[in-house]
Amino acid sequence: MTPSRHIKHADLRGAARLATDATAGLTDLVEAMHERIARLPGVPAAGVAGRTRGITGLVYKSIRGVTHLVGGSIEALLGLLAPALAPGETTPQREALVAALNGVLGDYLAETGNPLATPMAWRREGRALMLEPAALAARLPDAGARLLVLLHGLCMNDLQWCREGHDHGAALARELGYTPVYLHYNTGLHVSINGHALARQMEQLLAAWPVPVQRLVLLGHSMGGLVARSALHCATQAGAAWPARLDDLVFLGTPHHGAPLERAGHWVDLLLGATPYAAPFARLGKVRSAGITDLRHGNLLDEDWVGRDRFAHGADRRQIVPLPEHVRCHALAATIGQEQGDMKDRLLGDGLVPLDSALGRHKDTARTLAFAEDRQWVGHGMSHLDLLSRPEVYARLRDWLE
Repeated sequence: MTPSRHIKHADLRGAARLATDATAGLTDLVEAMHERIARLPGVPAAGVAGRTRGITGLVYKSIRGVTHLVGGSIEALLGLLAPALAPGETTPQREALVAALNGVLGDYLAETGNPLATPMAWRREGRALMLEPAALAARLPDAGARLLVLLHGLCMNDLQWCREGHDHGAALARELGYTPVYLHYNTGLHVSINGHALARQMEQLLAAWPVPVQRLVLLGHSMGGLVARSALHCATQAGAAWPARLDDLVFLGTPHHGAPLERAGHWVDLLLGATPYAAPFARLGKVRSAGITDLRHGNLLDEDWVGRDRFAHGADRRQIVPLPEHVRCHALAATIGQEQGDMKDRLLGDGLVPLDSALGRHKDTARTLAFAEDRQWVGHGMSHLDLLSRPEVYARLRDWLE
C-alpha cells in the first residue's frame, strides 16, 4: 500500500500549517503517544521507543520533515506533491493519526480552521450518517427500536471501538438487537463544548430515527462518558426532549473526578513513566489541549473553566452535577492490579484512571456519584483499553442491557 492511501492532500496541508506554529518536539509527542496506545500492555517496543513503524511511521516522518518549511515554500511543495497525494479511501491508520492530533491539539486546530480538525458527526463503519429519516432508513436497514449510542475517548475515534476483533456495539447488536451508532468528535475541545454539540445532535438523531425508539442507551469510554454527562445536563437545562427518553447511561473507565495524568504536575514523570499509555503526556507542558486540561478534575460545564487559567493548578471548583435520577447509571472500572488493594490497584487504577474516579467516589460526599452497588463492576488485571475488548467486560454489559 502506498502512503497516499493513508494521508490526504488536505491532511498534509493541515499538518504543515500546524508545524509552522508548533515546536519541533510536538510531532515527537504525538507519535510517542500513538505508539504507546498501539502497543500491547507489557510488550516492549520493537524498534526505537516512542517511534511508530510501517506506514504510520512514514506519515509521522513526513510531518516531521515539513516542520522545517514555512509559508509559500509549503504551498509550493504541496503543489508539486498533489498528484501523488490525491485523496484516496480513508484508512484506520489515517483515522488514528488524525484522532491523536485532535486529542493533543484539537482546540488549536478548530480555532485556526485547520482541515485536520474533526467535526462532530454520527458514523457507522467510519462513514457519516445523514440525519434525515429516509436517508437513515436507507443507510441503516437494521435500524430498530433499541438505539445504542457509543462515544469514544481522548485521542481516539469511532473505528477504535473495534479492538482485538471485538466491538461492544456490534456484539450487542447481534445478541440483544441494539442498533449501534457511533459519535466521532474532536477530543481536544473542552468537554462542555462537545457536550453542547452532542445535546443538539442527540435531539436531531432521535427526530430522524426511522422507527419509534423504545430503549435508548449511551455508552461512553473514558472522556466519552464525561461528554455524555455534560450533554445530558445541558439538554435537561434547555428543556430538550431526549433526556426523558434515556434509559441507560454506561461508563467504561470514565474519569468522573479527573485523572492523575493531568493533575500530576512535576511528578507525572515519576508516577506515569511506567504506564505505557500515559507516559507521553508527561512532555505536554502548556501545549496540551483544552480537552486534556478538563481531565484534571473532570470538568463538565462551561462554568468549570470560563474565566480561569486552565493551566493553573488549584482546588477543584467544578459545579456539582449528580447522576440523573430517572436513568439507570452503570460504572465499569479496570485496574492493572491483580487483586483488590494491591499497590497497582490503589495507585494506578487502569493505568490512566484511578478506581475511585471511575466509580465516582470522592472524599467530598457531595461530589460522590450514587451508583447503585449492583451497577458497579471492577475488572482486575486489565488496562484502560482492555475495557474495549475483554470478554468479561462485554458479559457485564450484556447482562445490564439485556
